[in-house]
Amino acid sequence: MPTLLLVRHGRSTANSSGILAGWSPGVALDEHGEQQAKTLAERLAALPLQTVVSSPLDRCRQTLGPLLATRPELTLRLDERLGECRYGDWTGRGLAELAKEPLWATVQTQPSAATFPGPEGESLREMSHRAVESVREWDAEVEREHGPDAVWLACSHGDVIKAIVADALGLHLDLFQRISIEPASITAIRYTSVRPYLLRLGDTGDLGGLAPRPRPASSDGEQGRDDAVVGGDTGTR
Repeated sequence: MPTLLLVRHGRSTANSSGILAGWSPGVALDEHGEQQAKTLAERLAALPLQTVVSSPLDRCRQTLGPLLATRPELTLRLDERLGECRYGDWTGRGLAELAKEPLWATVQTQPSAATFPGPEGESLREMSHRAVESVREWDAEVEREHGPDAVWLACSHGDVIKAIVADALGLHLDLFQRISIEPASITAIRYTSVRPYLLRLGDTGDLGGLAPRPRPASSDGEQGRDDAVVGGDTGTR
């Protein structure tokens, strides 16, 4: 199955100001985030990306700008299901202020029970469901179009990526706050017919090891390509 690279957008003006941006319009990358986007394009240069999908929000599209500028063969495809959680009436408020709200404790300790207030608010369960549905559908499409060794990228947001990772690891959503995803980091997942594999989590270093490798010869009695390596991955496949 293909390898999915989940990219969190670079640091935004809301991140650096301690504001919960949500779907607020006009939230852009700050100066540091712009540099992160340039560095991201350099880190991805060695990987043969086949498809790039993104949240429609500006900070994600800006993050992908330098990458797309150097890879004219790639077309950006947008999917609202990868958009930020809809925080409803919390949108645009300061995190320090929100930490005093009773709902904050629920978000921290039992996120599966959290629904954000207001007519535009959604639950974290709904966010998780749509995000996982999106990446699994795109992954299947990428395999149909480009084969099982394809590498593709989806740019999204911190909570969204954490929910996708929790699903891949078989974790209950209530445990997803144990996962940390930094701005401009890359998380890699390979879905297989057996199970998902988490290859990188919040990676900010070299990505060369994610490039496709030659397929091993298969015969009766040999390890299946999608089997876990007993004793740990050897780094040779």
